[in-house]
Amino acid sequence: MYALEQEGYAVTRCGSVAQARRAAGTRPFGLAILDMQLPDGTGYDVWESFKGTDTAVIFLTVVDDEGNIVRAFESGAEDYIVKPFRLRELLARVKRTLSAENGGGRLSYLKIGGVGIDTAAGQAYINNEPVDLTALEYRLLLTFASNKGQILPRSQILESIWDAAGNFVEDNTLTVYIKRLREKLGPAVNIETVRGLGYRAD
Repeated sequence: MYALEQEGYAVTRCGSVAQARRAAGTRPFGLAILDMQLPDGTGYDVWESFKGTDTAVIFLTVVDDEGNIVRAFESGAEDYIVKPFRLRELLARVKRTLSAENGGGRLSYLKIGGVGIDTAAGQAYINNEPVDLTALEYRLLLTFASNKGQILPRSQILESIWDAAGNFVEDNTLTVYIKRLREKLGPAVNIETVRGLGYRAD
């Protein structure tokens, strides 16, 4: 899970079928990595919760059996990985699967601090709970998430949050929106003012 988070993915870990089913009902997921051996069932039991959604599925198993592999793909899985596997292999398959699901373009999930962002749905989450953001606040958050840890000049931020009507956001308005975003995100994201330079968030 840590390795996936380091790659910028918003990750929800579930240790059982029951936990995974509850999580599936709280928000949309771009990808589900399902272990075939769980304490209270199998990955197929969890997969039932994602049928009819846009969630891609990768199955993990210790059984390198042709019948199981065929069943997984017939169930709609995008990939099937046999344990043990190399971490880099898993990350590569995750990236390939998500890229394919998004037309080879930008991944639909970003993470910054304790906030996960589903860019396909245009929704941010803290602990799987949706955060109510205005369109401009959301674009501001996306700008920080796409440039984690980097100092962003105010001019660059202003250009990135040009509003939908084509009206330029004024410099003093940016200060107000950053204040509001800090209030809504709380300690989940650290938005730092870098005196004389701009802002940095992580």
